[in-house]
Amino acid sequence: MLIGNVGADPEVRYLEGTSANSGSAKVASFRLATTERYRDRNGEQRENTEWHNIVAWRNSADIVERYVKKGTSLYVEGRLRTREWTDQTGAKRRTTEILADSLQLLGRRSDNPGATEGAYSAPAPAAPVAAPRPVVAPAPVPVAPEPVDLGAGDDDLPF
Repeated sequence: MLIGNVGADPEVRYLEGTSANSGSAKVASFRLATTERYRDRNGEQRENTEWHNIVAWRNSADIVERYVKKGTSLYVEGRLRTREWTDQTGAKRRTTEILADSLQLLGRRSDNPGATEGAYSAPAPAAPVAAPRPVVAPAPVPVAPEPVDLGAGDDDLPF
């Protein structure tokens, strides 16, 4: 699960044998920046930005093509995939991508350059994921203590 901003307009491709009008076998890829903010030992604010390669297929690629542009804030759920290949110079290359299972546009419509045609939220995951709710126990009811007879003197304490 990632929340971030798109770094550049997505690249949309069609697999061989399909056309832009067929609406199938489409893949969209783009880079998503996520930023972590924290304070260091000296109390200074620090920022660490990571870039993620996102790949969306078929219907998700349609959504990316229509609504996602550079600067769009997105929530992405997906799974990792690592690919290896040999480049033109013969060097082995490796990349890790996130295959998007679901996408959701974030922010107001005016903040989202890709949402000029209207708001859209990509299909939700099969089972909605909700944040865990804290368990709140009912407040204990005060109970008055039972009176204790301290003057009896027939206890078995050694003092």
